[in-house]
Amino acid sequence: MKRTVLVLILAAAAGLALNSVGSAREVTFSKDVAPILYKSCAECHRAGEIAPMSLMTYKEVRPWAKSIREKVVGGEMPPWHADPNFGKWRNDRRLSEAEINTIKAWVDGGSKEGDPKELPAAPTFVQGWSIGKPDVVISIPEQAIPADGVVPYQYLTIPTNFTEDKWVAAVEIRSTGRAAMHHVIVFLQEPGQTGRAEGNLLTGTAPGEPPAVYREGFGKKIVAGTKFVFQMHYTPNGVATRDVTSVGLIFNKTPVKHQLFTRPVLNNRFVIPPGAGAHEVKSTYTFQQPGHIVGFMPHMHLRGKDFKYTLVSPEGQETVLLSVPRYDFNWQNDYVPVEPIAVVKGGRIDCLAHFDNSSVNKYNPDPTKEVKWGDQTWEEMMIGWITLYNDVAPGPGSTSTGSTR
Repeated sequence: MKRTVLVLILAAAAGLALNSVGSAREVTFSKDVAPILYKSCAECHRAGEIAPMSLMTYKEVRPWAKSIREKVVGGEMPPWHADPNFGKWRNDRRLSEAEINTIKAWVDGGSKEGDPKELPAAPTFVQGWSIGKPDVVISIPEQAIPADGVVPYQYLTIPTNFTEDKWVAAVEIRSTGRAAMHHVIVFLQEPGQTGRAEGNLLTGTAPGEPPAVYREGFGKKIVAGTKFVFQMHYTPNGVATRDVTSVGLIFNKTPVKHQLFTRPVLNNRFVIPPGAGAHEVKSTYTFQQPGHIVGFMPHMHLRGKDFKYTLVSPEGQETVLLSVPRYDFNWQNDYVPVEPIAVVKGGRIDCLAHFDNSSVNKYNPDPTKEVKWGDQTWEEMMIGWITLYNDVAPGPGSTSTGSTR
């Protein structure tokens, strides 16, 4: 009797396994794969965006099926470089194991289209903007970018003409000359200020960096009469082109409880020896009043190898907040924690980076050269950007207290 029951259980298990395999072979684009691509890929993989091909329709996706499988299984796409052992992220781009298995089964089963009637509605986007239709768009005059040579940083000051204070809920930078763009940073030059206002950052964009969309109750303040200072870094790519860079703003429709600031935790005094495979550079930022961190964005250039943020309490207790073990200059993610991270007065953020100046680094411009801080891509930077708010109500001005060294 017991043996009969055992045989029945084994037979049932085998039947379930066969059903599972059978189901895997019946995975289709319309019913199973399109929802994954729409949720996790369409933001970049659509006409006019940064990705090299659109993945919005079966006709567009089918030729890339095997490549998609390879990139997804290998963890290269969607791009996400945070070590899963540290931190939980609101904007985590990684696919779930079930989603990865679905794509594998679809490709292994012949990449079938399935019934087009089962295709979900495609996501809708505002043409030219990921954040939706901006309330205001502010642009620089058209710039001419030569085919070759080195273009120094350009600083362009543009008035906002705001007659009242504004609170920003989302902000995005778009450039018509994106192929020759290294990065853009927009600073806030408030009334009475002169110069580049580099201590008061509104937003920035670098390869792969998504636009900033803040959660409800959070925002950045633009004081009436403020001007935007655009820091433009162009990198000629062999073809003369022209560029108009614009910043799109969506304003808060509800009261702001927490005023956000973005601050650099940087070290600009390093020297990377020739051939060094893992040269260490550190920087730190000390909170002079209690606050919370709501975003991280490590920035290096082509020799960047890894980057880590550690919270150190006044008593010396250390907590790793973010680790990026394989930094990728081409995909500079912004990491937004699920919940704001509290930092007490006297607490500090320590940043630790390593640079690969060896011949093993295939992106290294020249492993025989000593490398220092510099604007150009073949030079280096070490910046651990953090976005934070102080534990006080928003008030006049736009200052955040803290010290960097």
